[in-house]
Amino acid sequence: MNCELKRLQQSILKFSHFGKSENGGVTRLTLTQPDVDARTQLIQMMEEINLRVSIDDLGNIYGTYEGKEDLPPIILGSHGDSVEKGGNFDGILGILGAYEVVKVLHENQIRLRHPIVVADFTNEEGVRFGPAMFCSGVLAGVYEEQKIFFTKDRKGITFQSALEQSGFNGLVENRLKDGTAYLELHIEQGPVLEALNKNIGVVEGIVGMNCLEIIVRGQSNHAGTTPMQMRKDPLMAATHLIDRLNDFLRKVDEELVFTIGQFDIFPNLHTVIPDQVKFTFDVRHKSEDIIKKAMTIVEQEINNVEEKTGCAIFRRVLWERETVIFDNSIVDSVETSTTALGYSYKRMYSGAGHDAQFLAKMMPTGMIFVPSKEGKSHCEEEYTSIDSCTNGVNVLLQTVLDLDKKLN
Repeated sequence: MNCELKRLQQSILKFSHFGKSENGGVTRLTLTQPDVDARTQLIQMMEEINLRVSIDDLGNIYGTYEGKEDLPPIILGSHGDSVEKGGNFDGILGILGAYEVVKVLHENQIRLRHPIVVADFTNEEGVRFGPAMFCSGVLAGVYEEQKIFFTKDRKGITFQSALEQSGFNGLVENRLKDGTAYLELHIEQGPVLEALNKNIGVVEGIVGMNCLEIIVRGQSNHAGTTPMQMRKDPLMAATHLIDRLNDFLRKVDEELVFTIGQFDIFPNLHTVIPDQVKFTFDVRHKSEDIIKKAMTIVEQEINNVEEKTGCAIFRRVLWERETVIFDNSIVDSVETSTTALGYSYKRMYSGAGHDAQFLAKMMPTGMIFVPSKEGKSHCEEEYTSIDSCTNGVNVLLQTVLDLDKKLN
């Protein structure tokens, strides 16, 4: 019993029109009209196969396929929102794959012991409303709900207002409270599976991270009249710091990744030596000890560059997370199902954050990755072949069948 490739392909194509961008991607920000349209379509599809649909006060959508026994459900889901000019697979594949699993069970008139819930979690990307994944985070007790409701977008619209305007402000009593397991199918968003020619990523967890905001302050002055030896240039200091961090951190561990994702110069005029530079520095690894070692190097190099350049360097933690290790029984079930289907695979960690990292605080959790072409994601060129998508959904289906037999 497998999923239907053509039907899955048609579903992906259908949702690619909600927020379609000029180069074939999507912009489907949380609770904007394209997101509302996609949510409405999802509910219609759920009702067509007689799922019991509910919406909680965070806008999370749940479609329940009833089970034969009074057991906590197995949750299958992901997110339907996107980044600006994102792709057609990030998040939405997990929802449509979950729907396809239930569709196959429905068509074959199979009722499992456990109820199966198809879940669409609100605001995973965190583009319109920050931080990312805040609705699954509220469910898991990570974020304070009152702060979340009054978070504003760039236009000053609160999340609460956006919920009310969209019509997806459901009931607090509909919130997901427990589950037997949570499974999330997702594109890898990286190049590893394709490079190794593997069909499936059996995800063991999500790596820990620290993200710093670093501010370098110097002395603004005239670009033409200030001798080089008399300058206190924060941009030169910042580039020196970055160069040293690149040299030293590359030697720590081959799996350590670090990124400067934002960089701002003030006043950003071609005739003026800057007085301030601000940038983010993101460090990720599955080992807490490696992250600590990396952050120690960052501190040491900041002190060294301050002393050498005379610029003042300030830093603060923007956000951080500990490594999330998924439940062994769920990971092993994904691996067993993958092997049974004859797919090649790699056990791996996710470098990106997902709703699964918060759901793991509530119930046993696992993830399934499928390859991303050239590792591209969060862009219009994002692509995963329909064969790979189908492989992932088949693993999801077989894992559900396996867990339904094993777990109580």
